[in-house]
Amino acid sequence: MPAAGSFPAVEIRRVLPDEHERAGALVVAAYRALPGEHLTEDYAAELADVARRASEAEVLVALADVAGAPCDEIVGCVTFVPDRSSPWAELLEDGESGIRMLAVRPDAQGRGCGRALVEACVARTGELGRSALLLHTTPWMTVAQRLYSSCGFERSPERDWAPVPEVPLLAYRLAMP
Repeated sequence: MPAAGSFPAVEIRRVLPDEHERAGALVVAAYRALPGEHLTEDYAAELADVARRASEAEVLVALADVAGAPCDEIVGCVTFVPDRSSPWAELLEDGESGIRMLAVRPDAQGRGCGRALVEACVARTGELGRSALLLHTTPWMTVAQRLYSSCGFERSPERDWAPVPEVPLLAYRLAMP
């Protein structure tokens, strides 16, 4: 039984070409809703470019029943990086996969979509036989940090970095069984 307030069903699948623009707009909206002045126009354009990410990595979307029909609305998006050969790999080591740009539509947050996207990335990491799944998050993404910890990720401060001084990135890693 779903938790109170959660979606009764969440479908996770790869983004379709005709959904690239909508998925990109969702990611930008979720990042804009975060506290602080961290989102530059250049980074917003990068977040919106789902077509590029889908051609260089794997972009997954979460669909949920928000308008009366089962799984009819994109409510979340994540970029799964299969290995360090992808241009989207951030500090991945041999044998690791990565998560980038996880976002859930602000009005759908807290209802299980982010968890479903993370779990899909964990499953994909296992399918590929990778040793671990790595991601970076910011200090102000506290809700995401709680989600990652509850999914078994552990802080890896030795892998923290700052692509620009005002955006420190905190590393979280999940060792695969």
